[in-house]
Amino acid sequence: MIYSNRWNDFPDYIIGITKEIWEDRGIATLDDYYAADIPVRSPGSLVVGNGPVKSATMATLAEFPDRTLYGEDVIWCPDESGGPGHLSSHRLLSTATHTGDGMYGKATGRRLTYRIIADCHAIGQTIDDEWLIRDQGAIVRQMGWEPRAFAADLIAREGGPEQCVRPFTPAIDRPGPYKGHGNDSEWGLRYEEMLSGIMRGDFATIPRDYDRAVQLELPGGVTGHSHVDADRFWMGLRASFPDATFRVEHRIGREDAMMPPRAAIRWSLHGRHDGWGAFGTPTGAEVYIMGASHAEFGPWGLRREWTLYDETAIWKQIHLATG
Repeated sequence: MIYSNRWNDFPDYIIGITKEIWEDRGIATLDDYYAADIPVRSPGSLVVGNGPVKSATMATLAEFPDRTLYGEDVIWCPDESGGPGHLSSHRLLSTATHTGDGMYGKATGRRLTYRIIADCHAIGQTIDDEWLIRDQGAIVRQMGWEPRAFAADLIAREGGPEQCVRPFTPAIDRPGPYKGHGNDSEWGLRYEEMLSGIMRGDFATIPRDYDRAVQLELPGGVTGHSHVDADRFWMGLRASFPDATFRVEHRIGREDAMMPPRAAIRWSLHGRHDGWGAFGTPTGAEVYIMGASHAEFGPWGLRREWTLYDETAIWKQIHLATG
C-alpha cells in the first residue's frame, strides 16, 4: 500500500479523505483522490467522471451544510484478482440539517441521521471505482415523506417519466477497472451462505445462525432485535420479489485486532415485483435492487447486522414501469 505519511493504513485513508472532502470542505481534493473517469453507481443513478462527483458533492452540501460523516467501520481486502489495489466497504453514520433547497425539496429545517455503505476500489491514493448506497428511506421519512410518494414527486420534479434520472440497472453500467469479487475468508463465506440460504427460502437460517440477541440496523432507519425482526425484514423483501435472482456481487471477511470477526456483502436482487410483501400490491414491474450488508459474529452466531438498500429507487422503478 502506498500512502503519504498522513495515513496509518488503508482504513485510515478511507475515513480520513471522507472527512477531508465533506466536513473540511476539501472538494478540490477530489481531483487528487478520484480518477477522472470514475464510475460511481448508486441505486438512483450512474455518474461517470470526477466532475459530476464534485458537482453532486457541492449540491449536497448546499442543501445540508452541516453534514457529518462518522466512519463506523471499514471492511477491506486486497484485490484478489491480482490487481495492485484494495477494496473497502465503508459504513458511515451521517448527521445533517436540511437548511437549503435542493433535491429533497424546499428546506425543512429537519435534523437527520442515516447510514451509508460505500464500496471503493483504490490504487495508491486514487479511487477509481465506487458503489454507494445511502439510506434514502431514512432520509425522506425524517422529512415527512413516505418513500413511495417521494419517488413519484421526484419523477415529476425531474421532468416526468421520459426525462427523469433513471435508477441504476446493469443495463446502464459502465464497468470500471476493478474486476475482483472479494476474498475467501471463512467469515465472508459464512455470511454469503447465510444470505443465500435466506434468499432460497430457508428462513430457518435465522434462528439457526443468528444470535438470539442480534441487533439489526435496517433500511428506513429501523433498528430491530432478535430473530423475529430479522425474519420480518428478510421475509418482507423476498416476498415482494419471490422469483427475482439474488446474486452476491462482492464478499469480504476480516479478522482484526480489537474487533469481532466481520463480513461485508454487496448483493443484488433483480426481477419482477410480483409478490405481496414490503412493497405492497404486486405490480409486475421489473426492479433491480442494489444492496449491501455488514455483519459481526460472536460466540452465539451473527450478533450485529447492518443492511441498506434505497427504497426510493425501488419505488421509482415501480412508478416508471406502471405509469
